[in-house]
Amino acid sequence: MTLSLDYAALSDVGRVRRNNEDSAYAGPNLLLLADGMGGAAAGEVASAAAVQVIRRLDKPGISGEDMIEALAGAVHRANERLSELVEEDPEREGMGSTVTALMFDGEQLGLAHLGDSRAYRMRDGLLYQLSHDHTFVQSLVDEGRISREEAFTHPHRNLILRVLDGRPDSDPDLEILDVRAGDRLLLCSDGLPDYVTDDIIATSMAEGTPDSVVVDLITRALEAGSNDNVTCVVADVTEGGGQTAPQLVGAAAELGQGGTGRPEPTIEVRRSGEGGAGGGTAEEDLEHLRYAPQAPKRFRWARRLALVIVVLALIGGAGRFAYGWTQQQYYVGTDGDNVAIFQGIDEDIPGINLSHIYERQSLQVEQLPRFRQDALEQNIQADDLTDARNIVKELQTIAEECAKAAVPPTPKPTPTPPVTKPVTPGKPTTPVKTTPVPTTPTPTITPGLPTEDCGGLK
Repeated sequence: MTLSLDYAALSDVGRVRRNNEDSAYAGPNLLLLADGMGGAAAGEVASAAAVQVIRRLDKPGISGEDMIEALAGAVHRANERLSELVEEDPEREGMGSTVTALMFDGEQLGLAHLGDSRAYRMRDGLLYQLSHDHTFVQSLVDEGRISREEAFTHPHRNLILRVLDGRPDSDPDLEILDVRAGDRLLLCSDGLPDYVTDDIIATSMAEGTPDSVVVDLITRALEAGSNDNVTCVVADVTEGGGQTAPQLVGAAAELGQGGTGRPEPTIEVRRSGEGGAGGGTAEEDLEHLRYAPQAPKRFRWARRLALVIVVLALIGGAGRFAYGWTQQQYYVGTDGDNVAIFQGIDEDIPGINLSHIYERQSLQVEQLPRFRQDALEQNIQADDLTDARNIVKELQTIAEECAKAAVPPTPKPTPTPPVTKPVTPGKPTTPVKTTPVPTTPTPTITPGLPTEDCGGLK
């Protein structure tokens, strides 16, 4: 019997963000999620463009191994579209998006994945992650250097190594997966798994309908303090007739680029310390959170706000205090060919220098993957000096691992024992000089980062 999908999609801007950079789509033959990045460089444009291109695969007639070819082609076309958008508006340089897609032919699933969004499958009460995170922290887990529990709280768990960014080397993971009636599928942006453990996700996935599950998962992420957009797509594999009306949510729907997204259900979340009489409704709380977000760390709009405060303070006569604040800020950037820690903020005010080199590192920019080089060119914000030094250590580790992967060590040759002539009894022996015959060394390869993560070194 041919199987079908019963699905639901939901996206929430979250407690902090002003705009939603997530986009998602659910249809009878395709489940798709994209998490944009780039902030002012139009992360929402990137995710919406990726979804609008790839969602064209939601049609019958593509099955088996053909799904892999179709997914690969669609992801590459989406990548080309991002490149076109940057050419149209150079201000978008640096934008990118994750892509996680599950194509369904009624018998199998085709998976395409790039970035740190995730795909899960629940079967017989057990939750299994189908996708593999393309992050630096995941590479540490793969090498056994940290545990999954340590990765959950690692300060740099969101450093992505591979992403859809308009460059020609953005190739996704591709895989054919089995599927059967009773399976429940989940696609989610990192706003969920960065704050909610797999055990809690499994608990939510175990009961309810797809509609109730997406609401419950996003609610749990918000209650756990997620400061990111949160988007989920949940689908049940059934033997009966499935849905036919597609659903489009997040930036792709908000930017008005077509689609038939349906109204999203209200998520009832009550913050700690509220409730009872005079506490306000959950819906009012969400509206307040959407339009009056709390200031997060490291967000570009917050730094711009800080710059405005600095300028006003200088005009008002409080320049010394404002300048002192800027000198308590740190970021990691480039000084010529080398990585450097800067003190201050990277903003220009005529006649005033708000940043300077604090520590120049021996690490060269060209030793890093291209994606890391691009991040350094735009500067990596730090919470303080200690955090800045930790960022440099992480970059140094990446460079060392890439160097190991690119140039295997040269082993030492094993000398052959000297050869001596046999001695004939009764005859005087004459020492014979012998020359050791060198053996051909067998090269060894030291494991490091996957080759594709160090492609920027070429």
